[in-house]
Amino acid sequence: MTKTERIYCIRKIIAEGAVGSQEDLRRALAAEGCKVTQATLSRDLKDLGASWLAGPGGGRYVLTEPGAVPPLRTLLGASVTDITANETLVLIRTLPGAAGTVAEFIDSQRFPEVLGTVAGDNTVLVIPSSVKRLAALQRLLREKLLGK
Repeated sequence: MTKTERIYCIRKIIAEGAVGSQEDLRRALAAEGCKVTQATLSRDLKDLGASWLAGPGGGRYVLTEPGAVPPLRTLLGASVTDITANETLVLIRTLPGAAGTVAEFIDSQRFPEVLGTVAGDNTVLVIPSSVKRLAALQRLLREKLLGK
């Protein structure tokens, strides 16, 4: 099976149902006649831009179109409750237990406006790459996390 065919199978399997782990995906691929190592599968998922999202009863892999980032509110429900900023930092408040997932989402997107994040249980501190870009960062986060 070529890489193109394998990628097609991975997309199809993820789109058809909840794939909670690379091992689950590897087994599903084997059932389709594609034997793949964990290292190859990991590279393929990275190439596809697949993300693992936590959810009730575990998590699952999801795919987004290249360049498209769905609002986090769509993926995690109403986890983000508020986004505020002072002169230097952005603070995101979430439901209890959701801050780590929100911070991981922000970090995974590698926004040039973000230097990094620090997550607690229900609060994410977002450190901007420049205070001059703070307003743009706050707008970006509102768009990506709240869909506004």
